[in-house]
Amino acid sequence: MRIGLFISSVGKDSLDAMVADFVAAETLGFDTAWAGHTFDWDALTLLALAGRSTRRIELGSWVVPSFPRHPVALAGQALTTQGACADRLALGIGVSHAAVIEKRMGIGYTRPLRHMREMLGVLPSLLSGEETNFEGEAFRIVARLDPIGAAAPPVILAALGPRMLELAGRSADGVAIWLGGARFLADFALARIDAGAKSAGRARPRVIVGLPVSVTLDPSAREAAERFLGPSSKLPAYRKVLEREGLESAGAAALIGDEKFVLRRLEELAELGVTDFNAIQFGIRSDPEALQRTRQVLSAFAAGRL
Repeated sequence: MRIGLFISSVGKDSLDAMVADFVAAETLGFDTAWAGHTFDWDALTLLALAGRSTRRIELGSWVVPSFPRHPVALAGQALTTQGACADRLALGIGVSHAAVIEKRMGIGYTRPLRHMREMLGVLPSLLSGEETNFEGEAFRIVARLDPIGAAAPPVILAALGPRMLELAGRSADGVAIWLGGARFLADFALARIDAGAKSAGRARPRVIVGLPVSVTLDPSAREAAERFLGPSSKLPAYRKVLEREGLESAGAAALIGDEKFVLRRLEELAELGVTDFNAIQFGIRSDPEALQRTRQVLSAFAAGRL
């Protein structure tokens, strides 16, 4: 199982500070460095900058909201980033949430499954530089992009519900799952992904699980995780994931414990067929060394030393 590191903007006051974390992730041996896309840095622009300062590490977006972007514009930006990072981009996209798209952006959150089905129907040809003629309900396209030597990046779909998971299995190069642990995967998600893949006559795509993690025995760690994950616990899609995981709060989804405990949870995910783990770190005031300790354990796992 590949180990990735989520590069947080918390405490960063410049793009240089953000890029430095991507360089550090590569130096530590992580397989992927993921950039979030919320209301601070633009993920794809940030990854383009990180690509100029790194050489090996895969660079992924976690995740770019698709509703504010036309497929042609998204493909053009993704290809530019792909060129900047020498074909190391993993393009993570998702429909986001009604609370974000409607309330914060004022954009209609209409039929998200249809929207994403059409998006995935045209992105591969646009990213490959093929002539694309498409007329759907959400998009109308007559366009061809010149990738200027950049390969089409893999498209990773953020999915949590049954139909979006099936769509990811059928049409995406990978699926990004946030807050869903072993129970959610084994009892619910993997079967839906496999059903979608089977309907398309192909193998299961990459399965990338993102969870908060901290190697610590500090008793306040769980409370810190609750504070960190507070916004997530209020969104209906994430509440459903937590219910299927059998958890009452988002903080309970975090992997918190000593080195053996965290490694055991990672091995459990790998045994289920998870191909990638995206480690999201969070600060613990009474254990400031936990961040560095966690990175060391995860990087050792990624390098096969544990």
